[in-house]
Amino acid sequence: MMVALPVEDQTGPLVNVPRWPTERSTQAAVLAQFGRARAELMGWALTTGDPLADAVVEEIHAHGRSVRAALQRGIAEGLGALTDPPPGVAALLTQSESLPDYVDDELLDRGSLPYFAAPPPAHAISLSAGALVRTYESPSIAQVLAMTGRLVEGAPRRLQETALWVNTVMLPGSLRRGQPGYVATLQVRMLHAHMRRLARTRGYDEAALGVPINQVDLARTWMDFTLTPYRAEERMGWALNTAEAASLYRYWWYVAHLLGIDARLVEGIRDHTSAQRVDDLLQAVTGPPIPESGQLAMATLRTIAGELHQLARIPPRAGLPALFALTRRFHGNARADELNLPAAPILDAVLAPLILANRLNRARRRRNPAAWRRRQEGNIAAARALTSQNLDQATFRQ
Repeated sequence: MMVALPVEDQTGPLVNVPRWPTERSTQAAVLAQFGRARAELMGWALTTGDPLADAVVEEIHAHGRSVRAALQRGIAEGLGALTDPPPGVAALLTQSESLPDYVDDELLDRGSLPYFAAPPPAHAISLSAGALVRTYESPSIAQVLAMTGRLVEGAPRRLQETALWVNTVMLPGSLRRGQPGYVATLQVRMLHAHMRRLARTRGYDEAALGVPINQVDLARTWMDFTLTPYRAEERMGWALNTAEAASLYRYWWYVAHLLGIDARLVEGIRDHTSAQRVDDLLQAVTGPPIPESGQLAMATLRTIAGELHQLARIPPRAGLPALFALTRRFHGNARADELNLPAAPILDAVLAPLILANRLNRARRRRNPAAWRRRQEGNIAAARALTSQNLDQATFRQ
């Protein structure tokens, strides 16, 4: 597992590493800081996308509707439902349906429950000001999104569909084969593959940035749905305990499997400390934000600011400044400055007592297991209602 790789043997040339992207740090720097095994893994990850999903996209472009229909049916009903499936589709479904040895009924039915102990507004804020702001910091991700068009105008839909996907994935039982979270995650995986192909037709610079939506980008985004929001919610007063964090990270190992993320990059992560060690490595080969990163971050914050009054009873005029203040709490002033996000020092002082109240309320609720379960069940019911109303209209399902 990646977190257990040795750090010694830091000298000498790397072996079996393709040409290192020029804008993603350097081989020498990564070798010196993290050691040979990690440097070689990063060299591979920067130059690798998702071969199984990419092969299906090529089949779709070569043979059209028949491949797309086979893929959709196979995702929904399983490989066994297909007669003479296209080779790429068969290979993708074989991998997706092969359960890693850590996946069991307990994980599928109860592994995500800690997520539902925090209220929906906490997830909305940690997703927008936490996860997506950091995802967009990546110059390669920002550039791919810019190439697809509607960089800023598409921000509301991206936020809505990302929230919809996360809620669907986290529903208990939803990652079983053919269930909504499983189907939606494979659809997202295929969306990544289509975007990867599109970027290559629009001048994406692989020599500088590596393969579009490569394994580093995928693993770093995985961190933006685990480490980043968990720490963001902790800073808002909704901290996980050790067992809860371990359960959620393990659950997301399986999400990574379905998304086509190499197991060496994420499996074995059980807590924020081990996640941070891996994230430090991923950050070292990500590169600094580009102007589009700041545009995406600002568009995302403006989108969610308009909903904060309904979500969290924050006065409409205070919504965007509150998000600026929280973004700086989550990511630090230096990174917020790089993204050209304003400061909100007065409002930051107002947030402090609210965060303290959240911590005290959460501690009080933990002492009442029945009330804790009722809160989880209520949040699960709300998430089910949201997904049942909106999932069929999601772009990643088309």
